[in-house]
Amino acid sequence: MSSSEVAVEQGRESGLKPIPGPILLLGAPGVGKGTQAKELVKLWGIPQISTGDLLRANVGQGTSLGRVAKEIMGRGELVPDSLVDEMVAVRLQQPDTANGYILDGFPRTLGQAGWLDGRLAKQTQGLPVVAVSIQVDYNQLLRRITGRRNCPVCQRIYNVYSHPPQQAGFCDVDGAALAQRADDTEQVFKERMRAYSSMTAPVVDHYRELGRFAEVDGDRPIELIASGIVDAVERLRK
Repeated sequence: MSSSEVAVEQGRESGLKPIPGPILLLGAPGVGKGTQAKELVKLWGIPQISTGDLLRANVGQGTSLGRVAKEIMGRGELVPDSLVDEMVAVRLQQPDTANGYILDGFPRTLGQAGWLDGRLAKQTQGLPVVAVSIQVDYNQLLRRITGRRNCPVCQRIYNVYSHPPQQAGFCDVDGAALAQRADDTEQVFKERMRAYSSMTAPVVDHYRELGRFAEVDGDRPIELIASGIVDAVERLRK
C-alpha cells in the first residue's frame, strides 16, 4: 500500500473526513472557479494557493524571487515556469498545507504538472495531486461574461440575462449608470477560451491518464457544485 493510500485509510479508520490533499481546480473563464475555491477553503480548512497571488505577494514584499520577477516583468517579459515553480515550492513548505491545498492557476502547463508530481513523489508522506474540472456549457459561459454589468459607485454586479437591474442600464441601489468591463466582450472571451483550452488540454490529459481527473457540473447552485467537487475528490482518493 502506498503512502497516499495509507493516509486515506487512516482518515477512514479514525472516523474523520478523508484528508483532501492537493487539489487542482480547473475551469474555463466564467465558471466560478474562484467562488468554488473559497467554498472549499471553508469546508476543508485548507488554503487556496493562487500563482497570481503568490507573484503579487513576492513582488510586494520584495523577496529575492519577487525582485527577479519584477525585473522580468519590467522588461515586458513573461515570468518563466522555473521562477513560478520556486515560489510554489516555498509556499508549500508552510505548515497550513499539511492536509492539502487548492491550486488555482498552477500547474498551468505540462512542464509544471511534471515538476509538481515529481516534487510530491519525493515526500515520504502525503497525497498526489487530483484534478477536478468545473464544466459549464460554452453558450452559458458566454452569457455570463458578456451579460455582466457593474455599478461604478457601489460595485454591485448584475447580468442582463440572469440578474438584470429593475431599470435597464441603471443600478437598483443608487441609480448610477451601469458599465461593462472592456474585457467582458465576446471577442475577448473567445480569445481567452482558445488560450485556456490550448494550455490546459495537456494538463487535463496528463491527470486523466493517471486516473486522477474528474469533471463536475458547474451549471448548478454554488453549494451543489461544491458538494460535487467534494464527492469527486473523495472518489479519486479511494
